Amino acid sequence: MTVNDTTSATGTTLVIGATGTTGSRTAAGLIAAGHRVRAASRRAARLPGAQPVRFDWYDPATFGDALASAERVYLVPPVGDPDPAAVMLPFLRQACTAGVHRAVLLSSSAVPEGGPAVGEVHQALPGLFDQWAVLRPSWFMQNFTGTHAHARSIREDGAILTAAGSGRVGFVDADDIAAVAVRTLTDDRPPNSDLVLTGPEALSHDDIAAIVTEVTGRPVVHRNLTYAQMRDRLAAVVPLEFAAMLADMDRAIAGGAEDRTTDTVQRLTGRPPHSFRTVAERELQAVRDTSATR
Repeated sequence: MTVNDTTSATGTTLVIGATGTTGSRTAAGLIAAGHRVRAASRRAARLPGAQPVRFDWYDPATFGDALASAERVYLVPPVGDPDPAAVMLPFLRQACTAGVHRAVLLSSSAVPEGGPAVGEVHQALPGLFDQWAVLRPSWFMQNFTGTHAHARSIREDGAILTAAGSGRVGFVDADDIAAVAVRTLTDDRPPNSDLVLTGPEALSHDDIAAIVTEVTGRPVVHRNLTYAQMRDRLAAVVPLEFAAMLADMDRAIAGGAEDRTTDTVQRLTGRPPHSFRTVAERELQAVRDTSATR
């Protein structure tokens, strides 16, 4: 698939997690391109230009209303669930019978097809839908600018805590993920593949700390934890099994597993992915502007 493909899809797209980091951006991108959107969230939050609908992965009674008239679906797995397939696969089977013909799943560059957590859903998707894509973004740049634990520790303690050592990551902008999601949902020709999404360069957490320091003018450092320290820190806010999996991902980064970049964003959107400095300047400046007006 290339950016020269036309976008003639006219049916409704169900965006699950429509108030989240990529879901909100994907919904906005679809609406801006003239597509009908059903914005699904647990509180049926209203988004400009979208039809709100209540949806909860753990409440199958919400599935039918959410799927009504939907032809395409953007799938954001339940957050913090170590076994998302248990709730996602029943929904996907219902989606097939309800008339959904294309599904785009948000996964992770760290989780291969058939791997843990959402990897099982990835493996099942081609057998359920003739048209599909699995987006496997690297770690989000917004982890350092939004509401993520890293962003909070930057604001509160001037520190980023990981077990990733000096390992590098091709951090990716959520705006770029959403731009790819819109293309894979609406282009005439479906990808029918998994797509690894990265930013333009691989950076260590020390690099990230240095850029945030330069952008904000406040000193930020990267503090390296052991695997056990990272697991226990995460277990204070998420289930232990999920915390262990996340700490394992940090350990994999330390070993070089995420030290790569891809051309996927450029190839599908026709423009280069945003750099971390660009995103930091854009979003941290927005935070400063908001604080200044309070």
